Amino acid sequence: MRLDKFLVEAGVGSRTEVKQLLKKKLVEVNGVVETSAKRHVDEKADQIVCQGQVLGYEKFVYYMLNKPKDVISATEDNHHKTVLDLLDKTAHDKEVFPVGRLDIDTHGLLLLTNNGALAHAMLSPKRHVDKLYQAKVQGIVTVEDIEAFEKGIVLDDFSCQPAQLLIKEVDEKAETSLVHITIKEGKFHQVKRMVAARGKKVVDLQRLSMGPLVLDQSLSLGQWRRLTDQELVALENFKVEI
Repeated sequence: MRLDKFLVEAGVGSRTEVKQLLKKKLVEVNGVVETSAKRHVDEKADQIVCQGQVLGYEKFVYYMLNKPKDVISATEDNHHKTVLDLLDKTAHDKEVFPVGRLDIDTHGLLLLTNNGALAHAMLSPKRHVDKLYQAKVQGIVTVEDIEAFEKGIVLDDFSCQPAQLLIKEVDEKAETSLVHITIKEGKFHQVKRMVAARGKKVVDLQRLSMGPLVLDQSLSLGQWRRLTDQELVALENFKVEI
């Protein structure tokens, strides 16, 4: 591949920044200073050094973010902070994007990557990828609600697939419930609308998992980390190409 493409994918910087580094003679290929962005290199065999640091090739990157409320699941927005604003320079240089979305007032697990094939596989309706949410509900959730979710909630514009509703806690005095809801789709405001269809209201919503990925509880709201080797293996075992 071209040297400038390698440097960008290695997280050195944008194409413009990479060209400046080459111009300043800060890049070496196999011990020889290289100034041409068009130079072709073997990313697996050649040793490429930038500003004294040996670079490794990394085409795809994967971030786990504990998304806070009031942040948009997008790469840019004129009015709100986006999830990309929370990540590092490498994420910007690699042009990562969120896999799916969480509503602005929903928090929890969000995967970001530049691997389009993975994103497609995780979001494809044919894959039926489970998404687990924890919801605080205004109202007492009942066995009848559980049965309705199992049958599939019917909304005005579409019928939801069968979903799992698990009651975790009930506060009869405050008339609230804490529940876990597992869905296989990801329609706009789906969980909130499903609960509303049963005459109740979601007052807080957190995503806990998506497919094989589980939210790292050590991540505070707004914090992120790269996926671990074990999580990447889990994606592979999930038959998602990475």
